[in-house]
Amino acid sequence: MGDIGRRGFMRGATFGALAFSVGGVEVLMTPHEARARNVPFRLLDGHQGETLEALGETLVPNAREAGIAHYIDQQLSVPAQESLLQARIFNFRPPFAEFYRKTIMTVDDGSRKLFGKEFAQLEAKDQREFVDRMRQNKVEDWKGRPAALAYAVLRADAVDVVYGTMEGYEALGIPYMAHIAPEKRW
Repeated sequence: MGDIGRRGFMRGATFGALAFSVGGVEVLMTPHEARARNVPFRLLDGHQGETLEALGETLVPNAREAGIAHYIDQQLSVPAQESLLQARIFNFRPPFAEFYRKTIMTVDDGSRKLFGKEFAQLEAKDQREFVDRMRQNKVEDWKGRPAALAYAVLRADAVDVVYGTMEGYEALGIPYMAHIAPEKRW
């Protein structure tokens, strides 16, 4: 982040931009832009990214396009105390990557057992059914943290990436604080 500078980082953070590594250089962009530019993942592999996108999209429409996998990957690469991931908010012990990887693996295992395919390959209705089972802790042989907790964390991450931006605030009809004069803020 040293290449960006504190001011550039703070300006970018105001607009939902995060530091992504492109060709060895830190570049500020939104997770949506990182996805659109096909920025390589730092810690996740392609399959993990694809599964996170499918899960995110099932939990919160537009999460795939908003860059859920790039958001999670980027946040896994920062020091745990700086992470914006819900795993941190839920007081999970770092490293958070362990939770996300185990959840992805368990989702795929459960999906294969239930539908004969990995989660990202399922039809949307089957993805919704599987996620509903997660929500209710009704996925057989679930490993790791309870399925309902994994559901809550991933759903909150998807909400953050879709609605935690200026565009997200606009879509919800909420004025974004950067557009409001300081004297008119709460």
